[in-house]
Amino acid sequence: MTQPSHASQAQNALDILSADHRAVERLFAAFEPADKATADARFALVKRACEQLAVHTMLEEELLYPAASEALPALTLDVDEARVEHYLVKSLIQRFATLTPLHAGFDATFRVITELVRHHVQEEEADLFPRLRKSNLDLGRLGQRIAARKAELDSKLEAAGVKQTGDLTLAHLDLPL
Repeated sequence: MTQPSHASQAQNALDILSADHRAVERLFAAFEPADKATADARFALVKRACEQLAVHTMLEEELLYPAASEALPALTLDVDEARVEHYLVKSLIQRFATLTPLHAGFDATFRVITELVRHHVQEEEADLFPRLRKSNLDLGRLGQRIAARKAELDSKLEAAGVKQTGDLTLAHLDLPL
């Protein structure tokens, strides 16, 4: 039996980004029962979601959107809208630099992020991703670039001790990492 080639073992770009979507959706779903958790646990949950969203938005802005614009020039308005949605989410993420679970706006801010991201994910997966699958874009090669950049960004989080702290707290909440 022949071994699959390295290229066929690599995930395509849309598989990687869809897996990121599912990971952050699990964190969103965990936030509701976490309302009764300690302030530290809730903060770690939000912090972890924000970290994942920050990495994910960078991957899309640096790699996916330029490739999508090149492969499908007619999607320029859709890509521009996605960039604006990213801007709004990143602006709300910045609020957590000063918010703690004890502030009145903490839960509301995270719920608005959740709504924006769910809307964004639905648009990408229902419209953009199917169009890209039908295009001539090399999703395997783009996937390799995304995976490499994601590993680089994740290692920076780990080196800063940020990711590990959130992961430990999530483990206490019995959430998949």
